[in-house]
Amino acid sequence: MTDIGSERAEAFRQSAAHREGPDLDLLVEWCEPGDGVQALDVATGGGHVARRLSEAGCDVVSVDPAPGMHPTVVARAEEIPFADASFDVVACRIAAHHFDDVPAAMRELARVSRDRVVVEDNLFTSEEFEEAERLHDPTHVRCYSEQEWRTFFAEAGLEVEDTETFETWTLGWRASRLPRPMLLGRASCSATGSRTVA
Repeated sequence: MTDIGSERAEAFRQSAAHREGPDLDLLVEWCEPGDGVQALDVATGGGHVARRLSEAGCDVVSVDPAPGMHPTVVARAEEIPFADASFDVVACRIAAHHFDDVPAAMRELARVSRDRVVVEDNLFTSEEFEEAERLHDPTHVRCYSEQEWRTFFAEAGLEVEDTETFETWTLGWRASRLPRPMLLGRASCSATGSRTVA
């Protein structure tokens, strides 16, 4: 079995869609970075979230199952090897559609976070698109609807505080717009103090 992630590591590092964009800017903002903030970048890929958080003063640890991505720790999102509440913020950007078990991964992200979890990933659009993505990239597992994401957050004990949806172009099997939501969840947010922006 080959390590497809490691084979594609340099492409992820060089990819403009992963390296920059308003979604990355907002994700960093929602992480509330600063000196001494302890952050975990899950499924770091090209390391763009980790880099930006580090530049903003955070103490950053990254995890990825592919050694070629050069994470701090090689691990799957479903099995994060850190103690409960190890980080102020846990981020995961454009990666969850590769996870074998998203609900388990969300429980892990919530478990190791003291305060907030920020996740961005592609939304489910159709079974046709899912099949095309699997043919294009054998590591693709599945995209989920926004309602499924809200359920994953709730089942992990996170209350959705904010959402933002970005439209991105994909050229995988045909040029099309792909919605990509970002959700901010708080580990200890009162119902009266929460808000959702769709």
